[in-house]
Amino acid sequence: MKLLVMGPPGAGKGSQARKLIRDFNLEHISTGDMFRQSAERGEELGKKAMEYINDGNLVSDEITNRIVKKKLFEEGANTCFLLDGYPRTVTQAHALDDMLQEMGSKLTAVINIVVDKEVILERMVGRRVCRDCGYTYHTHFKPPKEEGVCDKCGGELYQRPDDKLESVRNRLRIYEEKTRPIIDYYKGRGVLVNINGMQSFEAVYRDIRKALRDLT
Repeated sequence: MKLLVMGPPGAGKGSQARKLIRDFNLEHISTGDMFRQSAERGEELGKKAMEYINDGNLVSDEITNRIVKKKLFEEGANTCFLLDGYPRTVTQAHALDDMLQEMGSKLTAVINIVVDKEVILERMVGRRVCRDCGYTYHTHFKPPKEEGVCDKCGGELYQRPDDKLESVRNRLRIYEEKTRPIIDYYKGRGVLVNINGMQSFEAVYRDIRKALRDLT
């Protein structure tokens, strides 16, 4: 099984992806994680990618495609995976098709989680992340027991630069301009599944599981 999870920033893609990965034993291929890890290793490719992200912009197609292709070919054609955060432009979608075709593979399904803009703003601006273990909280929906302190490891909680209000608004604008056309692209290929992301986490996941059963 080879899956792509789509949706606007703050739609809950990451949380759904983690559960799908556990239940279906998938390799998690997250561009965001790869960018951050590359930057932490001091690699110029990763540092350049993080400059784009911290400004609320999409990382260039060239940088993103290079990182993803390297990862896919390291994993191999037989690896079952879930792509998180890629592709984000039609150009990247075409590049992914070329990569998979070169490997003799293809996507099983594209899961598109649909959420209203105002809900996304509330979700993302209130998000806080632990600097040490990466666990995620929310100032309203999922606050820590002690403000600013991680329940799990005692690490400091912070607001990522790309979760600040102006950055989120910019990311949503970019999504509408560049990423939404991918939905039409995959719809035309017969692999797109729209999921109502305004439900509870459990209900969204239930609908995803049902869609995958219908496709496979």
